[in-house]
Amino acid sequence: MDPSLDTWDFSSPLISLWINRFYIYLGFAFGISLWICFQIVIRKQLFIFKGKNSKDKSVPKATRDLMTNGYISLQKKDILVSGVKIFYGSQTGTAKGFAASLAEAVTSLGLPVAVINLQEYDPDDHLVEEVTSKNVCAFVVATYTDGRPTESAEWFCKWLEEASSDFRFGKTYLKGMRYAVFGLGNSAYANHFNKVGKNVDKWLWMLGAHRVVARGEGDCDVVKSKHGSIEADFRVWKTKFISRLQALRKGERKPCGGNCKKGQCESSAEEEPFESTSEEESGTEDHQNLNSVVDVEDLGKIMNCVKKEKREKEHQEEKSTLVRNAVKGEASERRAMITPALREALTKQGYQLIGSHSGVKLCRWTKSMLRGRGGCYKHTFYGIESHRCMETTPSLACANKCVFCWRHHTNPVGTEWRWKMDQPEMILKEAIENHQSMIKQFKGVPGVREDRFEEGMMVKHCALSLVGEPIMYPEINRFLKLLHECKISSFLVTNAQFPVEIRNLKPVTQLYVSVDASTKDSLKKIDRPLFKDFWQRFLNSLKALAAKQQRTVYRLTLVKAWNVDELQAYAELVSLGNPDFIEVKFKIDGEWWTWIDYNRFQELVQEYEDSGGLTNFSAKDYVAKTPLWALFGASERGFDPKDTRYQRKNKSKDISGC
Repeated sequence: MDPSLDTWDFSSPLISLWINRFYIYLGFAFGISLWICFQIVIRKQLFIFKGKNSKDKSVPKATRDLMTNGYISLQKKDILVSGVKIFYGSQTGTAKGFAASLAEAVTSLGLPVAVINLQEYDPDDHLVEEVTSKNVCAFVVATYTDGRPTESAEWFCKWLEEASSDFRFGKTYLKGMRYAVFGLGNSAYANHFNKVGKNVDKWLWMLGAHRVVARGEGDCDVVKSKHGSIEADFRVWKTKFISRLQALRKGERKPCGGNCKKGQCESSAEEEPFESTSEEESGTEDHQNLNSVVDVEDLGKIMNCVKKEKREKEHQEEKSTLVRNAVKGEASERRAMITPALREALTKQGYQLIGSHSGVKLCRWTKSMLRGRGGCYKHTFYGIESHRCMETTPSLACANKCVFCWRHHTNPVGTEWRWKMDQPEMILKEAIENHQSMIKQFKGVPGVREDRFEEGMMVKHCALSLVGEPIMYPEINRFLKLLHECKISSFLVTNAQFPVEIRNLKPVTQLYVSVDASTKDSLKKIDRPLFKDFWQRFLNSLKALAAKQQRTVYRLTLVKAWNVDELQAYAELVSLGNPDFIEVKFKIDGEWWTWIDYNRFQELVQEYEDSGGLTNFSAKDYVAKTPLWALFGASERGFDPKDTRYQRKNKSKDISGC
């Protein structure tokens, strides 16, 4: 055997392995990688299985079911429904029956339910509780004669309307409350069809409440009813409400309406406008934004809408032209101060308008004292009985446009009287009648004291501070005389721009001057007066105030970052006007005498009138001793112990307005 050949044959496999070693290493690495991946997958599955078993022991079954179905993942969804409150306002019993039917449907879901007659419900006390209660509130309300609410729902609707337009409540007062509305009406009365349901829906929405399902509208007119009868209308809405209720219990988002961009649906967080109803939902696409992409077949509908709006605009312009021409033709006749637009705006704010330039409104402190919950600061300071106080004005116009105007500049402005003028006898008569009419609406309201209600029907005080500048009214002295003849005390507020009128003013129980700034520059910035010589008028008004012998008051309006740093200038103005309050003069023998002897004032003013103004009197002649509870440092903190202090439950929201 050849030794060299034997050597070659023996070493050939080793050489082959050496030459292909890279592929061998690669194969080993791949195999090890597969084994590692396999081990990781097995361990992960075991970990999940063990974790699930341990969680199942501590998590309730209902929650595990939700987790299994995918409604709750890693984060808890706190959007469950704790119950349903069904409120009804009924005249003939139909709404009450619908409320009972809805309650049965809710009960079948296993949810707690309460059916509440709105006549027995106090929204001032309890409505705000629904912000955090997790309840869903359903309102079944009927529209009665002339679009008014039923008697049982009258107080609730009035309270809700005033709250929705009162800046002290604000747009987030009911944020967190969930609600739904079903209205009952008759389309034969087209102008008032379901007006109450629409209003309740609107007012709740304006206060920040969240609508969970679109408003339903039942129609007693079987010919025009969407579903053949009012009962059928209600059943359709009830089905939608129950379906939505079930979705809310599960925490489901509101189904997408298809109008959002893909992947950016916000339908669960945003609400439809308050005008929408369950029958109107299908027509929302008719008013798409023209800037968005539309189908060709929809273009006709959109163009019809545009043409219709154009025709309506042309018609409105034509009417406006006719009105302007009519005004020109009657240039010699003075126009009314209250225009149709102003009337609409002030009526929405709760004003009862009188004639062509006056108004009256019920103060929230009048309502409070009717219920024995205390009066305004004037009760503590001066002894005014708030439930017997009428807040009115004979002039809605003003000579300033103050930056802090809490009437939102809805009133007209002017430097002189240039409108029609109503007689003071008519203004006072209608003011008292309107005030009494508003007081009557509190009869039977929960919490109203019978003795206070009876007293409230007899006006004892008149606060001429509602809005505008009362002293602008040319017959202000006659108006004051009529008040005093009716044994009604007078509290008049002026903005210190009419010094001659202040000088000529007959005695009033108490005369206020609003001192909104202490320097010329700050007064111009804050009050924005119309008079060019506003500063001299302001100073002359304060001098005229100093000459008054009856009670006078400076009412300072301090606005942060505007006029709070001018203390020395304020002190100089106090010296100029020499008011009775600010610099209090009635501490007699170590005791405070800030209250008013109203009977004595009436006697004195009668003597003044009988003598033709020759027998005058001063503020000291009708002072009364301040009660101990009204003094600074008293344990009652200025609150009349005859009343009961009431604290709103949502203390985070300050709506005192004082």
